[in-house]
Amino acid sequence: MTFRPPQSLSRFETRSGVNVLEYELMAERADALGRNGLKVEKAIAALNRFDSSKDGPAVRERLLDEAADVVWAFLIQREICGLRDSRDAVRRYGIPKEVMARLGIIRKR
Repeated sequence: MTFRPPQSLSRFETRSGVNVLEYELMAERADALGRNGLKVEKAIAALNRFDSSKDGPAVRERLLDEAADVVWAFLIQREICGLRDSRDAVRRYGIPKEVMARLGIIRKR
């Protein structure tokens, strides 16, 4: 059996230094997108674990703000990678509307 790489990768021949660099940049973008996706998962999980009987409304506000910041960075990273439609990511990660409403808001710290 022989191995043939996917045709989508055929433009990355190793003869050209530019193509190798382009391949490395694509790999780094994909890795950064994956890291940001993990941050989104953690932030949404922390928000879902919120217990109003134990924690006050200030804790929920902080969790919403943190989740909005992480999701905002993730969506920007997706756009850098050429993924313009965010609806799939919102569904996949289960991002609440409360978080989406806070995207891009600059808060006083």
